[in-house]
This record gives sequence, C-alpha cells and structure tokens, in this order.
Amino acid sequence: MNPSTELLKQLARQSAMMPQEQVMEVGRRKKSLFIGIPKEITFQEHRVPLTPAVVAVLVGRGHEVVIERGAGQPAQWQDSDYSEAGAMVVDSPEQVFKADLILKVAPPTHDEIEMLRHKQILVSALQLTVQPKDTLKRMMEKRMTAVAWDFIKDAEGIYPIIRAMGEIAGNTSVQIASEYLSAEKGGPGLMLGGISGVEPAEVVIIGAGTVGEFATRAALGLGASVKVFDKSIYRLRRLQNDLGQRVWTSVVQPEELKKALRHADVAIGALRPEQGRTPMVVTEEMVKDMKSGSVIVDVSIDRGGCFETSEVTTHTDPVFKKYGVVHYGVPNIASRVPRTASTALSNIFGPMLLHMGDTGGFEDLIKTDLGVRHGVYLYNGTLTSPILGEAFKLPYKDLDILLAAF
Repeated sequence: MNPSTELLKQLARQSAMMPQEQVMEVGRRKKSLFIGIPKEITFQEHRVPLTPAVVAVLVGRGHEVVIERGAGQPAQWQDSDYSEAGAMVVDSPEQVFKADLILKVAPPTHDEIEMLRHKQILVSALQLTVQPKDTLKRMMEKRMTAVAWDFIKDAEGIYPIIRAMGEIAGNTSVQIASEYLSAEKGGPGLMLGGISGVEPAEVVIIGAGTVGEFATRAALGLGASVKVFDKSIYRLRRLQNDLGQRVWTSVVQPEELKKALRHADVAIGALRPEQGRTPMVVTEEMVKDMKSGSVIVDVSIDRGGCFETSEVTTHTDPVFKKYGVVHYGVPNIASRVPRTASTALSNIFGPMLLHMGDTGGFEDLIKTDLGVRHGVYLYNGTLTSPILGEAFKLPYKDLDILLAAF
C-alpha cells in the first residue's frame, strides 16, 4: 500500500475517534432499529439469522422486527414463535424489504436486490461466486450500504461467524462419516471406535484450522485413531496445544499422505485457502488406493475441494461412489443442522444489533466498532472493498477516509 495512503487512513481513524466541538451528551443517543428478515430462497439454505428468543430481546429493547411468513420453518421455528416474541409476521418479501436494515444469511438474489430500497442497509454473506459484477453494480446504483457478515471481526480479531460455522462443519463432518460407515447406508458396518478390544477406525483429517480442529475433537471423542495433515507447521502446533493432548500430525507430504489414506476408513477435507481455490492435495491415484467402503467428506468443496475426485452434491442427494469410495460433497454443511446453526448466528447478530441501537444506529456503530467496519464493502453506494474492486476492476475508496468526511 502507498505510504501516503496508509498515513491518510491513520489520520482519518484518529479524527473519527477525537472529541468533536459540540455540546457534550449525557449518555448515548439510542436509536430504534427497524429490522427485516426475508425468507431464504437460495437453494438448500435452511438457516435463519435470528431466533425467536433474540427477537424477543430486541423487541423488548424498543426495536421493530418484521419477518416473512415461513422464514423460520426450515429451522423448526413456527411463525407463532416469532409473533409471540413480538415480531410482525408478513406474507410477502416486499413488506419485509420496507425495513431500514435487511438481515439475511445467504447473499441477495437478483430479485431481492430489485426489492432493496435506496440507501438501505443490507447484512448478508458475501460470496463472489454467486455475486457477479452486475449484481454489485446494481447495489451501487441504489446507493446502498452492505455488510458481509463473513468478514466481520470481533474484539480479538477473529471472524466469529466463520469460526462458529466452522465448528459446526467440523463436528458434523464426523457424524456424516460415521453414518456412511454403517451397514444401513451400505458401508462396511464400522463404528469409529470406543469399544474395548476392537480396533478403532482410522480417520485422516486434512487441514488444522477451525473445521479440522473440531473434526479432530469429534473423532477423538468417538474413539477413532486420528491423523492430521496441514501445510502449516504453525497450525499443527496450535492444534496440539488447543486439544490438550498429543495427536499424530504431519505437514502435507504426498508420500506420507498417500500412505495414511491407503489405511484410512474416513478422510475429511478441511483445508481453507487465504483466497481463491482450495489447493487440491489428494490426487485421483491416491483415492484409487483407498479402501473400498471408506468415506470422504470434503468440507472444502465450496472452494473447489481438496480431493481431485470430489464433486458438488446436495442435501437431497449427498453422496456418490468412485473407485468404491463414498464421496460426500455438500457445500454449506451447516444447513444440515439449521437450528443449531441459526442459534449460533443469532448469538452473534443479537448483541451486534443491540449495540448498534445503543450507539445511535449503524452510522455511529461503524465509526467506533472496527470489527463491524471490516465487514462493510459498500457504503452509500461507494465500493470500499479492495478485494472486490480488484476482482471486478471497479474503483473503490477507503472507508476510513469516507467516514472522516462525515
């Protein structure tokens, strides 16, 4: 980054934090929020961003929540649960999109973007593969402000929602593998372990991030013999420390990985790239050498997958066999357990919205909360994300400098 640009950013941040020449307020100026939750229409998205319990807290603090009929049903919450919590349940998405702040799980579809109003605030996921350049430009034309919840940071610099969904995916991946090892699902009829005198199943986990860590915890908890691979020795050391016990680990070396996979009953792909496609570390030849009836769960499939033989599947048709090996390639594993995933999302969105109201609204929040500010990629129609600007060859401006101007 240009040194002069970085200096300008630092000055902008400092000016935003400095006391202004105005009458000092006694306490903070609170603002009532008007929050809209549309029903998710993206294929196989079953999560909802707020639970009825959190809606009740928001309404109790003076905020207004409107939710589309049926939005909570995939996560087993009825419309009556939301209405009893104080939300207004409406029949059409058009009524929801009259709210000042739209809260969604999936990125907005083309039809939803057309319903968005001038200078509205949108909080949703940001996925480049489903948000093409034309979609982004249409949002810019409406002079919207958009926040990507997958880029929001907490006070410790961690992405809390990404971590929560990673924890769920890691735990669930082991449950899925255990299910497909059973004879009922056409597997070899194995348990992962935990039975005295019976050899445990061998589980290979590729990736030592959040998904890999929680997959390791789940597999060890069920008594499996676990081997963990990662490209980073630092992540492997951190995993050992976080687990509080010794586990077999190795950096990704083709020959060592091939040998481990040859004896594996389960292989879980949990690699996450910094950006772009997941590195493909397991070749087709390695999969050919795996045991018949073994199971691959490629959690990395949403970024291309780390197994050469992986293909995207769906919750309704989740597996296929290749070389006698069961492949599970469903992206968005968290939607398999939507009630748990929705509660995890709500635990993060709820306090954020309450804090937003207490600080005087969204504008005041992003001036003081650097974590939420990190998730903003559109501000009043101006692109503020360097990643999107460079990906789509669009001009962008630094958000710190924009905020300092107001």
